[in-house]
Amino acid sequence: MTKEIYLSLGSNLGNRAHQLEEAIRQIAEQVGTLEKISGIYESESWGFHSNNRFCNCCISVHTALEPLQVLDAILRIEKGMGRERIIPKREGGGYEDRIIDIDLLFYGKLCYEHPQLVLPHPAMADRRFVLLPLYEIAPGLIHPVLGIPVSQMVEQCQDPGEVWSYGQA
Repeated sequence: MTKEIYLSLGSNLGNRAHQLEEAIRQIAEQVGTLEKISGIYESESWGFHSNNRFCNCCISVHTALEPLQVLDAILRIEKGMGRERIIPKREGGGYEDRIIDIDLLFYGKLCYEHPQLVLPHPAMADRRFVLLPLYEIAPGLIHPVLGIPVSQMVEQCQDPGEVWSYGQA
């Protein structure tokens, strides 16, 4: 039996749009069947200062993998694409420029806490650059903890950061 999962992808180094396309290709090979892909959105960095803008998108995938298997696959994809994690955030590290970043947002309606993974993603409601591409592909998706749809999460988001369609700034 498969589960529908939602992932957020971001890149602010190199050919950002190409990095996203390559990550999506590898996710389709290693994680499951690609269902929906949002457009690409641009934003300034979030949580740290960088002169490099981010490109972001969201995708939905049907997978037979368990949550930690999905996490292992996306970390393997990130590493294979050249992502280096100096000090992981959960160990006190901060945000940094990156070739690719892939976050698992939802795994079906599962609420899950593990030292390596919390589902749904605990910070997505505070990140406009995640919510807008997610809204494009799943506006009615209900957050299993907040009990509200993505469309309402967008309306309630307090993130002051600007997000625009790729190439529109």
